[in-house]
Amino acid sequence: MAQQPGAAPPAVGVIAASRQPVTQSTEYIARIQATNRVNLVARVSAYLDEVLFTEGTEVKKGDLLYRLEQGPFRADVQAKEALVAQFKAQLKNAQAVLDRTEQLLKTPAGQKAAYDAASAAEQALKAQILGAEAQLQQSRINLDYTEIKAPIDGKIGRTAVTAGNYVSNSTGTLVSIVSQDPMYVVFPVPTRTVMELQRRSGGKSSALVIRIRLPDGSLYDRTGRLDFVDNSVTGNTDTMLLRGAVPNPRQGGGRMLVDGQLVTAVLEDVEPTDALAVPRAAVLADQEGDYVFVVDKDNKAEKRRVKLGQSTPAFASIISGLKDGESVIVDGIQRVRPGQTVSPGPPAAQVQPPPGTVTGGARQ
Repeated sequence: MAQQPGAAPPAVGVIAASRQPVTQSTEYIARIQATNRVNLVARVSAYLDEVLFTEGTEVKKGDLLYRLEQGPFRADVQAKEALVAQFKAQLKNAQAVLDRTEQLLKTPAGQKAAYDAASAAEQALKAQILGAEAQLQQSRINLDYTEIKAPIDGKIGRTAVTAGNYVSNSTGTLVSIVSQDPMYVVFPVPTRTVMELQRRSGGKSSALVIRIRLPDGSLYDRTGRLDFVDNSVTGNTDTMLLRGAVPNPRQGGGRMLVDGQLVTAVLEDVEPTDALAVPRAAVLADQEGDYVFVVDKDNKAEKRRVKLGQSTPAFASIISGLKDGESVIVDGIQRVRPGQTVSPGPPAAQVQPPPGTVTGGARQ
């Protein structure tokens, strides 16, 4: 629509496109995973006497969780100890016999055959003692298995069995423990994006930082580092799995990150890069793509196609289509038509990037 003769040019607020430090970032749907997970099973068969933990609480490594019936295993240990003692007594007698036959060899009454028999008997008893001691050690191990202890620090789940039930290795998992601090954040990334991240970071994982957006939309107050990139591509999605480790300390009696939790991983550069930035409100879009209105030296509005880089609700970085210092319309943009003369001025609200960096937020 052409401007009517005599009508005053519409007043618009403009701001100069300027280069700003922009922290490149991308967002991915992610899962929280415990760094360690243990499924406890019974290693001996016995009746369960006691469950010694509270479900859903945190336990320490070495805490006693289950106690199985110990009577039969203690009796077995005592029987094996008696057998070892018996063989040791027999060995003592065999050694005395061997000593006597050895002394007799120095006299006319000594016989080599008797000495050889006594020596063989001594060696046989030594071997029997070794076997009995091995059986005793196995019995003691089985007795120890009647006390099931936490192998790691972590949060314990629900018990699958209660006291009075008969358990064995075939019973399956009695309870699971998942570690709490730190936690992994795991997310798939398109292969092409992984290559771009590697170029941006120079192949150094320390050049990237991971932030987490919690399910309620808030940003978690701890950051993590990328520590793993999978060695293969998932064929049906053409993605690679990335993983970072994030601290998960106790806060206010609980922890913010939970194993299996669905979150958003924000992967961003540690060091910002210099990029041309404009207020996000200046960017419009139609079927052909993104554009802005630029005011030229004659105060005429020009529709300019632009290619966006990283953007946030406040600011957008411009890859192409604008030059540093050009005046971009921010206020009154709805009244502007291409080629129309306008009356530029400062924006109604001072639009300036916050101190520091302008952070991107492209979602994957």
